[in-house]
Amino acid sequence: MSFEALGLHASLVKAVAAAGYTKPTPVQEQAIPAGIAGRDLLVSSQTGSGKTAAFMLPALHKLANAAPTAPARTPAQNAQSARARGERVRFTPAQPKMLVLTPTRELALQVTTATEQYTSDMRRIRAVSILGGMPYPKQMQLLSKNPEILVATPGRLIDHMESGKIDFSQLEILVLDEADRMLDMGFIDDIEKIVAATPATRQTMLFSATLDGVVGNMARRITKDPQTIQIMSAANRHENIVQKVHFVDDLSHKNRLLDHLLRDESMDQAVVFTATKRDADMIADRLNIAGFAAAALHGDMHQGARNRTLDSMRRGQVRVLVATDVAARGIDVPTITHVVNYDLPKFPEDYVHRIGRTGRAGRNGLAISLVNHAENMNVRRIERFTKQTIPVDVVEGFEPKRAAPTRSASRPGWKPGDGRNAGKPGQRSFAKPGYADRAPREGGYARPADSRPAESRYADRGPREAYGAPRTGGYGDRPQREGGYRRDAAPREGAPAGAPREGGYRGNRPEGARREGGYAKSAHPRSADGARRTFGDY
Repeated sequence: MSFEALGLHASLVKAVAAAGYTKPTPVQEQAIPAGIAGRDLLVSSQTGSGKTAAFMLPALHKLANAAPTAPARTPAQNAQSARARGERVRFTPAQPKMLVLTPTRELALQVTTATEQYTSDMRRIRAVSILGGMPYPKQMQLLSKNPEILVATPGRLIDHMESGKIDFSQLEILVLDEADRMLDMGFIDDIEKIVAATPATRQTMLFSATLDGVVGNMARRITKDPQTIQIMSAANRHENIVQKVHFVDDLSHKNRLLDHLLRDESMDQAVVFTATKRDADMIADRLNIAGFAAAALHGDMHQGARNRTLDSMRRGQVRVLVATDVAARGIDVPTITHVVNYDLPKFPEDYVHRIGRTGRAGRNGLAISLVNHAENMNVRRIERFTKQTIPVDVVEGFEPKRAAPTRSASRPGWKPGDGRNAGKPGQRSFAKPGYADRAPREGGYARPADSRPAESRYADRGPREAYGAPRTGGYGDRPQREGGYRRDAAPREGAPAGAPREGGYRGNRPEGARREGGYAKSAHPRSADGARRTFGDY
């Protein structure tokens, strides 16, 4: 099927062809005709499946086919006319036709860039981004153009709504992109407030990795008779990405292994995910000292710095991007070949989005997780969510001192998602001999009551008279041991009672004295002989 067969506007068909799109993806094949028909949509599909085009192309088709009207005067033109008449200039709020809410700034910029690409032959339609980290004067300048399409993050959009800079009375289409992520980030109240400010006649399209739980409840409240499209669940994805787990003993072992992995000749560009912003900055600095072209990306950075970092990544000037989960969604760099989870994510869903930064558009990728032995349960949670077993790999020369924990997949007859009922992960398969195939014991599992001896094998307890009757000669009648219950309670030979051991537990070290040389090892960028350290030396 072609984009023209979907009934899109001619200018859009030309634009997607210029962008290199040959045929629609499965999610686009279903979402675009339904969106053109004006249906509310609830869509769940994998990362990198073309969701941006799935909601933006039908919306642009609707705007392109709208009845031509006289071009509305922009707020800037109204202000200019007011100055010419000597009147007081008042800011006229922008009245967009379409609103797209995204959880992160990077995703908002990606949606805006794609929209500009699709509207290259549509001069009447403008799209702008309103997001945190951008100066207010710049955003006021963008809103003064009265754009038809507004792409925004919830927090900054609320600020402009409360100050009267945006009016949604003319809104026709509302899109919630990555709705599950916005709820995870705590935007539920902001989303409810924004939705309440939009007309009830709007068309709503919600895209999410899952349509269950809180997301499903919210979706039912804000949509009217929606069409549900589930191309692929959040767990079944990334077949073109090789996933591995490397167990590490400690932080030093993890750093040495990371240094080795990033020197792989097959690596073009890599993203290293950390749990905290501080670790992202620290690891990026140490990688630069070790000779890597690395940069950090996290939420505390100014938006301009984040944009420059991503532009450097796309131009190939940065080979290793060290980032928090702000880069787990909205980063589309085709040359990323490796993803390294320096720290495992908090939620299994974020693992799926993290490794989705590689293997984009059908390419192959490699995702490696550096896992401490104590984090094995987190790996199992990810495996249960993805219904896949992540194999454990060992690099020669970087073997962990401790043996890798026993994995669930090593049990006989067990496979992910295999069980008594098909599709249920984590259940034992009875296809091979297991506990359920064991022949029953002769006479049942319980020993017959008449097989018990009438006399107890403990002579001092007396005979067993009747069920429930107290024994005679039980523990209460046992005489106390000679010398008490503690063995060798007498003081040690030649030492007074209660005297501590010679030298104490610390040996003969004087009280308060430290070990010779201290506990910390020097960690300078260069060693004593002046040689540059590698990242693994830290």
